[in-house]
Amino acid sequence: MKPPLASDHTPVRTWLRRVIVAALVLIGIGGSYAYYLYSRPHRDVVATAAEEAVDAADLVNAFLTDEAGANARYLDAEGESKVLAVSGTVARVETDLNGQPVVLLLNDAMKAGVRCTFDPATAADATGLVAGQQVTLKGVIRAGAAYDADLEFYEHAVLEKCSIVQL
Repeated sequence: MKPPLASDHTPVRTWLRRVIVAALVLIGIGGSYAYYLYSRPHRDVVATAAEEAVDAADLVNAFLTDEAGANARYLDAEGESKVLAVSGTVARVETDLNGQPVVLLLNDAMKAGVRCTFDPATAADATGLVAGQQVTLKGVIRAGAAYDADLEFYEHAVLEKCSIVQL
């Protein structure tokens, strides 16, 4: 048997081999975690009971007056939105770029409203809504109402994955 060459055991090659193995291990761990996040089930908002009921005007005012306090109230410990039942007056029903209905809850006393987007599974329910109708919608909040000082414009709060709770 031939003795190993001196160049096979240099400190640089040993160090390089360890770095490559460590990088492969980290890539494997990162890929496994990404697959875990990708394959875990999505939250079914329609089947989940509302954690809190709130009036649309109160929701908007909470974000306009104290955004940090509203986030603490309407988000859970991981930063995910609680499932909210939001009541208000339908100002209009529009269609988004995906062809899904978007209901705006807004009345004359509010500076901004609540835009409620529907999933394809619940979209048919929203087509029967008309302006002036009182409704309670359940969904998760994605953006709070805000005021853009540069444009002097109020931005609506956004509620996603909505379904009709009560007409």
